[in-house]
Amino acid sequence: MNQIINYLLFSLTLLSITLISSSQVTKTDIDKAIDIPALKHPYLYFTEEEKPVLIERIKIDQECNDILEKLKAEAQMWLYMPVDKNIPIQGKNTRAGWTEYDNDGKYAEYYSSTQRNAFHLAFLYQMTGEQKYADKAFEFADAFCDLTTWTRRAHEFPIIYSRIMPWNVSDDQINFNFDHYNGDAGRTMAAVYDWLYPALDEAQRDRIRGALIEKVVTRVRGDYEFHWWATAYRCNWCGVCNSGVGLTGLALLTENPQLTDIVAESYNRINSMFNELGEDGGWQEGGGYWNYALHTSTFFADALNRITKGKYNLFENERLKNNPVNFPIYLSLPEKISLNFEDSGGGGLLGSSHLINKLATETKNKQAAWYRDEFYGAGNDIFDIVWPRSEINPEPPKNSSIHFETIDWWVMRSDFKNPENVLVAGKAGMNDDPHHGHLDIGHFVVHWQNEYFIRDIGKDGGYDEKYFDDLRWDYPQASSIGHNVVFVNGEKQISAKMRKQEWIPGVGGDVEEFRTSQKLDYVRMNPTKAYPNKELKEWKRHIILEKPEITIALDEIKAEKGSSLVVRFHPGVDFEVEKDFVFLEGEKGKMAVIPIAEDFSIKTGKHACHFINATNDFFWVPYFDVEVSSTKEKTNIATVILPVNSIEEAKQIVASRKLNTDNSGNITVSFLANRKELSYEFENRKGSLVLKK
Repeated sequence: MNQIINYLLFSLTLLSITLISSSQVTKTDIDKAIDIPALKHPYLYFTEEEKPVLIERIKIDQECNDILEKLKAEAQMWLYMPVDKNIPIQGKNTRAGWTEYDNDGKYAEYYSSTQRNAFHLAFLYQMTGEQKYADKAFEFADAFCDLTTWTRRAHEFPIIYSRIMPWNVSDDQINFNFDHYNGDAGRTMAAVYDWLYPALDEAQRDRIRGALIEKVVTRVRGDYEFHWWATAYRCNWCGVCNSGVGLTGLALLTENPQLTDIVAESYNRINSMFNELGEDGGWQEGGGYWNYALHTSTFFADALNRITKGKYNLFENERLKNNPVNFPIYLSLPEKISLNFEDSGGGGLLGSSHLINKLATETKNKQAAWYRDEFYGAGNDIFDIVWPRSEINPEPPKNSSIHFETIDWWVMRSDFKNPENVLVAGKAGMNDDPHHGHLDIGHFVVHWQNEYFIRDIGKDGGYDEKYFDDLRWDYPQASSIGHNVVFVNGEKQISAKMRKQEWIPGVGGDVEEFRTSQKLDYVRMNPTKAYPNKELKEWKRHIILEKPEITIALDEIKAEKGSSLVVRFHPGVDFEVEKDFVFLEGEKGKMAVIPIAEDFSIKTGKHACHFINATNDFFWVPYFDVEVSSTKEKTNIATVILPVNSIEEAKQIVASRKLNTDNSGNITVSFLANRKELSYEFENRKGSLVLKK
């Protein structure tokens, strides 16, 4: 029966895609929208007529002037640098590190530096008109064009074949000749071709054009059904790859006007990807991959919008236009890094100054302008010149907390920029992203004083050759064992998708309620269906942020009597386990994790981690568990997480803690903190608790 249901669901998905595609943009539409005979290079991001505006901007704007002066200084080195035409050997197992060629990084450096140098020098030629920059840019471009392929080894058949395919992709995948590196290369070299065109002779133009056709166009054109990323609309690859293909088509229209077909394909597929953004801007893969998908797609969106004179404007997509920067704003932390969830985040700010500039300008979004002004300093990229700061009046978001309803992530905080205020963030949603998702439904983190006191492991250790196949779920980084969730008799969360197996619908959880106010934020999650439910019968997790700094968690767990219940936490700072609480000590502050339950114990553990990579060292990831043996079908376990000055202060709070249940099943959690009694009442409604308003 399940096979029949899954088949019907898959058939309906294909039917819906077919119906959508029948009304999508066609080659004929693009032909009508672009006056190809009138195109004159450069035209992708600016024309010869528009160039004086950029040159004047460089003169009068210190930020833009600094960018160009830095480029000129770097170019002095490149001009005298001999371009090595001896291509380094690319390792066969670059994510495993078995040989010196896998480890030395020489091929990767050659790959990135030749295209980067060509790109920067080509832009300098456009801004200065000096032929020396064009000549050297072509030398680097020629070397990059000489590579046999622009696809990187990690995404070729022997390694990527065992990958679990994401949503909307068939399991029957055997063609891997075009990856996101290739998409980036197509995007970069399309700009190089466009900018160098006036300075090159016919043979030089054909050298770059020929490489773009060979390594981008012919690998994809007419063969979209054989590329898994073509319909992976909830995956960043869709934007990266299609943008590279589409920009290649646009750049070559003066010689190959027939390539409007791939331009139409890129428009349709990127638009379908934008449709998978949440109604509130959320992106299931996480912040870093939101950035990769949006950033690369924006280049194609801008070029197509300009060349069609606004006829085909991807910035008008409702999902993008309505909330262009909600996700990066709310995932940003005071120290200008991003929340570390799943495989994504934990690094710098999400987006880049020029991307936020562009989104603010095109969508007229005031929060985008505010995010740019408040979180970013001076721009440092070529496209900070091409896409300058917007003239939109900045306006901060009205609320500092949010529930991303489409993906069921949430963030609770008092404000965006004060590190002395606690941030609590977590997620429910579906376990249906086998590409970059983790089995972490019900998980949450606590961030304070620019440190994670309760953390997410993220993708600590990096990627290796097995991380994207079924072995992924054995890694603590991706498994529920490495997250701050609940376990009953050791039962772990499951994935909705395993390799070459049918999708299991409904695996995951949801946010049942979210409230926010100046004083207190509250979320109630139900992660029950993220588990097989052989041991765990039901789990509801309540999280309260008593602003600005006290976190209260209440876990309602249903299981057979005598079950072993575990509430797990991964500390991000040094910690010490006392008899009935845990003392956390960071660089600038101290916190206590105080369980409130009957007959609990606290035990420490650690995950043994060694990625399948000869160059990675073994490492431990510590955690601690609050353990309870259930004496009845339903068990309530509360946890208070709050700043303290000392272990002695923590002990005083411990002595005041209470978890009371009345005859109606209502629960009250109370304790003394800062010489004040705090009490939280949960009303029993049909067997489940809800925080009383």
